Amino acid sequence: QVQLAESGGGLVQAGGSLRLSCAASGRTVRTSGMGWFRQALGKEREFVAAISWTNGGTDYADSVKGRFTISRDSAKNTVYLQMNSLRPEDTAVYSCASSFRVLYYYREGYDYWGQGTQVTVSS
Repeated sequence: QVQLAESGGGLVQAGGSLRLSCAASGRTVRTSGMGWFRQALGKEREFVAAISWTNGGTDYADSVKGRFTISRDSAKNTVYLQMNSLRPEDTAVYSCASSFRVLYYYREGYDYWGQGTQVTVSS
C-alpha cells in the first residue's frame, strides 16, 4: 500500500503563486510516475501534470503549460507542483496520484490517490 499526502494549498490572488507538495509513503519502490489532477466544483476531474519516475519526462495539460512546473525528489518520494500566474479558473481541489504500471502513460493508469488540497484563486 502507498499513502499520498498533499500540502501547500490555500487562497491566493490572481497572478500569484503556490507550490503544492505530495509525499508518498509505504511501498513506493516500484513507482513509475506521479501526477497531479484537479477537480473544480461541479466539474469532472482533469489532468494537470505528470512526471516519470524513470526518466524525469513530463507532460502538462494545455491550460497550465508555461505556468505550472512539476518536479520530483526521488530520494524523498515527493512530487511538487509549482503554480505561477494563477487564474480564478485554476480554483479546484488538487490531488496527486502515483502509478506502479510497467508502462507509464502520464495521463492515466494511476493506482493510488491522495485526499486532495484546496486551491482557491480570487480575482
